Amino acid sequence: MQAIFQTAGIVGTGAMGRGIAQMAAQAGSTVLLYDVQPGAAETARQALHQTWQTLVAKGKLPTAQADDCCARVHVASGLEALSACDLVVEAVVERLDVKRKLFAELEALVSPQAVLATNTSSLSVTAIAAGLQRPGQLAGYHFFNPVPLMRVVEVIAGLKTNPVVCQQLSDFTRQFGHTPVAAQDTPGFIVNHAGRGYGTEALRVASERVADFATIDRILKDQMGFRLGPFELMDLTALDVSHPVMESIYHQYFEEPRYRPSAITAQRLAGGVLGKKVGEGFYRYAQGVAEIPAEPAVPAVKALPPVWVSPKAARRTEIYQLLKDLGANIETGQVPSGEALILVAPLGLDVTTLAAVERLDPARTLGIDMMLDDKATRRRVLATNPATRSDMRDAAHALFAQDGKSVSIIRDSGGFVTQRVVATIVNIAADMCQQGVCTPADLEVAVTLGLGYPMGPLAMGDRIGPANVLEILFNMQTVYGDPRYRPSPWLRRRGALGLSLMQQEE
Repeated sequence: MQAIFQTAGIVGTGAMGRGIAQMAAQAGSTVLLYDVQPGAAETARQALHQTWQTLVAKGKLPTAQADDCCARVHVASGLEALSACDLVVEAVVERLDVKRKLFAELEALVSPQAVLATNTSSLSVTAIAAGLQRPGQLAGYHFFNPVPLMRVVEVIAGLKTNPVVCQQLSDFTRQFGHTPVAAQDTPGFIVNHAGRGYGTEALRVASERVADFATIDRILKDQMGFRLGPFELMDLTALDVSHPVMESIYHQYFEEPRYRPSAITAQRLAGGVLGKKVGEGFYRYAQGVAEIPAEPAVPAVKALPPVWVSPKAARRTEIYQLLKDLGANIETGQVPSGEALILVAPLGLDVTTLAAVERLDPARTLGIDMMLDDKATRRRVLATNPATRSDMRDAAHALFAQDGKSVSIIRDSGGFVTQRVVATIVNIAADMCQQGVCTPADLEVAVTLGLGYPMGPLAMGDRIGPANVLEILFNMQTVYGDPRYRPSPWLRRRGALGLSLMQQEE
């Protein structure tokens, strides 16, 4: 099949530019590499040859195809050598002035029909194109690192971008085996915008001393199935990358509370505690391996108290079955006895509030997170309140670990860790749909491929139940009095009507 773009120029031959060049060559384009740094383009060309030889050695690419790819990659002697390109992609420094100057020079060189594409991750495509004579020929073309492995590409239409240009870029993306998703020109596009909830809400949880970094990571991995915990992820990406993105999106949305950055990452960035690449972040690293603190041991308890479950507990029937399976002595009276361990299962509310409202003895009251079916998780999470006795805390820990399942004990907060983080993720995704940033379908694809989540944010909301997500958010808003938990109108409508969040509007 003939490549949609016969000749593709790549400006900037670092890791991103090199990866984009590899994809273009594999799609059948002749590729011209240009970099202002002397020798950088030639180094990139040689590295690409080595990459294709490695793929051949691993049996992932036929020798003839690798030879063809190598033959299609050339070094451009100067920017003017890109004049014959029908596509030019820039992957240079993330500065508006630099990109504007570069595209003004390129526009004067290439044909009026040539497509200009920016790999920007955080700048406005409209702003980059603003000074051009033909702004309709420029679009965002955002790849993720490492380009060959991250198989999603955001195609972003600026305010004046010609729709044909976006269609060409989408078709070209499919030619080299990646998945294009269409985004409007809004801060963070799809992936970086949708990813705000995971790290920022986890940082808020940590800042409130609800749990330590390792416990928060364990909970989100074991309850919801995230591949990396938020603090593991920030250590991997490094705070000199992730914190500026948090600040950028927050300011570009005019201090929208949902995207508020954290003082924790600001302080660590200032102190050079950036993550894995420097050997110290939220974890310490020895020879590249994280030193993760051991989990607290299950307490040894001589005799377990009887258990009484609040009539208002979420999934109350399932809690009873779980207690029965664990061999607990279950009380079924209207009020607990004076010796009973009291269980509540809130959605979004804190244990303290429930103990007060239901007139329960706070010294014997703990919460259990039942947002998800217990059988679908690898960890149970219990929450104390400030008055919970240590013997009751230990008894609850021992009881719920009876079958060998991991148990985490956290401090009281409005919403458990997973409830807070997942509800925030779903709410931000719903707001993106409200704004028309992208379609629900492209949102799901972009997040699962670009962020590696176990499912898309809208699918998460459907799994929990839109009405339950709304309850968590409304209750968290009550506890915190904070507009960051304000439910999206898009989510409210679907929750009220019982509609799937993934359902496309007519």
